[in-house]
Amino acid sequence: MRISKTFMAVALGAALATTSMFAQAAEPEYTIGFSQIGAESEWRTANTNDVKAAAVKHNIDLKFSDAQQKQENQIKAIRTFIAQKVDLIGFVPIVATGWDNILREAKRAKIPVMIMDRDLTVSDDSLYVAKIGTDSYAEGRKAFDWIDNYVTQNNLKPRNGGDKLNIVILEGTVGASAATGRSHGFDDALNESPNKGRYNILASQTGDFTRAKGQEVMESFLKSYRDDIDILFSQNDDMALGAIQAIEAAGLKPSKDIVIVGCDAVKGMFQAMIDGKANATVECNPLQGDIFFTTAKKILNGEKVEKSVYVDEGVFDTTNAKEAFATRQY
Repeated sequence: MRISKTFMAVALGAALATTSMFAQAAEPEYTIGFSQIGAESEWRTANTNDVKAAAVKHNIDLKFSDAQQKQENQIKAIRTFIAQKVDLIGFVPIVATGWDNILREAKRAKIPVMIMDRDLTVSDDSLYVAKIGTDSYAEGRKAFDWIDNYVTQNNLKPRNGGDKLNIVILEGTVGASAATGRSHGFDDALNESPNKGRYNILASQTGDFTRAKGQEVMESFLKSYRDDIDILFSQNDDMALGAIQAIEAAGLKPSKDIVIVGCDAVKGMFQAMIDGKANATVECNPLQGDIFFTTAKKILNGEKVEKSVYVDEGVFDTTNAKEAFATRQY
């Protein structure tokens, strides 16, 4: 069987083109290690998915590690990344403290470190290059400001006939910067409000940023203060969604008997607002992957970057939830 030279040339050209394509796909621009804290909420899952998708878009060889809510797992992962001689390390610090030693190891290895979403406290700020993420303090302020405005506009009265509106708070993970920032922001905004005399914080307890724990703690609040609670501030939406289940099980109407304000702006909370079971949520944007890898490339190319880079965030309530729901990516 004779094969023409033209056919062979075309076939060879196609093979070389295919080989070239595979070679390009097989050669990532940089290798980056990334430690995620876990998958405690809808928000965190969206954050993880966005990081992985953005790594593909930016042609990054991503070494991904799930810490399953344990700081020691994150420290082990970072040490592994150092041993693998990655170009850069990124991580979401599960708590704010306890990072100095491992970050010094990375610095000695001349591997730059970036953090995402949460803040950390270190003895030397040069141990990390930049933080990509959100402003949890501003989120806490926005939550109280929305409550204060809603109370004023609707002339809200205490359910128990008293002279103060009672607030219960579901806090996030103890030691997490998102929890600390939202607490401080909320407290500061309350104390600076001309209406601060209207409010009383009745109870505040960690729900660990999970739906199940949020439901459990809300059940406890209701057992102690069933007819005294007017407002719930939940430091994330997953805990708020758990709390809604507890409120309904107690025979009360969420958003009517108890005003419910969360943080994160996940789809589940939008659905709760549309269904009339929640009042508002302060956005904490999880779509941080693109800006993370864009900033990482700048660092690796020797460019100067800002120490803190924040994503855009808004506030949503029952007046705009239905319209915004259609466009939500998380």
